[in-house]
Amino acid sequence: MKIRRRLRPALVIGFLFLSAYCLAQTPDVFRLEYMLMPRNDAGAKLSRIKLVANVPLKVKDSHNIVIGGEYNLLAYDLNRNDIPAGEALNYFHIVDLNFAYVHKYSEHWRLIGVLTPRLSSTLDRPVENGDFSINATIGAFKDRQDIEKPYRLVLGIAYNSNIPQRIPLPFIYYEKRFHPNWTYVLGVPKTGMKYHLKKNQIIQTEFILDGYSVNLQNSTSLPDAGFASSISSTVALITLGYSYNLNKSMSLYGYMGHTLFQAGVLRDVDRNDIFTLNNDSSFYFRTGFRIGI
Repeated sequence: MKIRRRLRPALVIGFLFLSAYCLAQTPDVFRLEYMLMPRNDAGAKLSRIKLVANVPLKVKDSHNIVIGGEYNLLAYDLNRNDIPAGEALNYFHIVDLNFAYVHKYSEHWRLIGVLTPRLSSTLDRPVENGDFSINATIGAFKDRQDIEKPYRLVLGIAYNSNIPQRIPLPFIYYEKRFHPNWTYVLGVPKTGMKYHLKKNQIIQTEFILDGYSVNLQNSTSLPDAGFASSISSTVALITLGYSYNLNKSMSLYGYMGHTLFQAGVLRDVDRNDIFTLNNDSSFYFRTGFRIGI
């Protein structure tokens, strides 16, 4: 329980950091991705289909706006008999609308602002207030790709209305190509190393924090635990992957790995963990296709 609570703030700033950094720096014009965590000893199997589309708009020489969205469909196959109305935990929908603003502050520094309204729900019936939340991020990044050892630095503050501690949280991210064939990444939710095999091929290892939180429209009654109004998952994992660039903007990629920590829980209306669904380790696979800028 203590480990899970320590990881949750890291997940929050990790998700909001990705919104700010990816949209502002190298937005996906299109991404289609499939993820699978095969059934583990707890009887849990999870798969996810991700679809991303963004439209970057250049307003002036020093201003850019990115408008887009992301849809995640999660299928949770839980082979357990101690959960009433378990069929209500099968499919989850997460829809983000992204509105990002990038301002050129100086030759190398850019200021970022991202607002992300989110719908996360089982969608068993028409949408309700509990299905909606707001994520917001403000920050700055410095990008130096015109030097011998290129690097990127991102600093900022992130806010998420869907967590118990509703306070802004700081984040930092640093990426540097310290050798013609090697790049290291330090940050949240990803830390890792990249080996540039060829101009269009990369082998990469990553430590990743991942997860989700979804509103349960039909509250689930649990023996001796009360009513569950949402489901939350926290995962820490390590992966090894390969990326192949078809051209300057299009790439195919695939990753495989294993969880170091995993906790899928049901939470009450006050967002307290009341029932553990899955806390066993699992294998991890992810593959996809992306078009960037």
